[in-house]
Amino acid sequence: MARDPGAMRAADRAAPGRPTSRDRLRQVGVTLSYLLCLVGSAIGVGAFGGTPIAEAAGGALSADATHLAPATGAFSVWSVIYAGLAAYTIWQWFPGQAASPRQRVIGWWVAASMLLNAVWILVVQAGGLWPSVLVIAVLLAVLARIFVGLVRTPRGGWLESVVVDGTLGLYLGWVCVAACANIAAALAAAGFDGLGLAPEVWSAVVLAAVAAVGVGLAVFGRGRLAPAATIVWGLAWIAVGRTAGEPLSRPTAVAAVLAAAVVAVATVWLRLTRGRRAHR
Repeated sequence: MARDPGAMRAADRAAPGRPTSRDRLRQVGVTLSYLLCLVGSAIGVGAFGGTPIAEAAGGALSADATHLAPATGAFSVWSVIYAGLAAYTIWQWFPGQAASPRQRVIGWWVAASMLLNAVWILVVQAGGLWPSVLVIAVLLAVLARIFVGLVRTPRGGWLESVVVDGTLGLYLGWVCVAACANIAAALAAAGFDGLGLAPEVWSAVVLAAVAAVGVGLAVFGRGRLAPAATIVWGLAWIAVGRTAGEPLSRPTAVAAVLAAAVVAVATVWLRLTRGRRAHR
């Protein structure tokens, strides 16, 4: 006797440990998105004849373009993030991960983040600074949504904490800093004069906002280290850029160091507090 297709789908949904066709589609979607992300990365470093990001859009995103541009060394973090995304893409194919409630919550969002990363690179290559601001804003929102999903769903062990939470946390933290640098680059390229205020004043305001975001992530994530790590990393490299390169600005460098310290101290304190509560 033939089984009713609707009943079969209902049975699939009722068995969370059993992968469905939607789960398999999600795994394929994540994998294809990662491959496209790699292609975008290759274009971003000048492969296939493309212009490196630092030279694209008239150099608006170079390390010496604005007071909020991190020094060149900061961008090596992408190697870690791409390696982590590769590990995540493989991880989500592990037995038991297809039907994992956690992967069902975040999988398509992770795929969207990787596609948006590739789109951002292509938009910058085309010289679209303001469109790139829109893309990175959407990317930041997607990564924030992923972070919420990670915090609200239980982890499966230390390996998942590193591969999934670690990778996506690093990704989120770095994009928080990159978004500010992107907006500053677009404003500078558009001729924004600061409304009569010195660049150091605007830089201090933005860096304070980044610190506030970092503390907010630490509070919501109960001391998760990964987002704080790349926020502190990015802020530190802004300080390096303002002391070792153009435009030189010691006040901006000091503000960046203070913002990094606030994020680091708040995150570590919240993590230690969480640890003490867990042992009570």
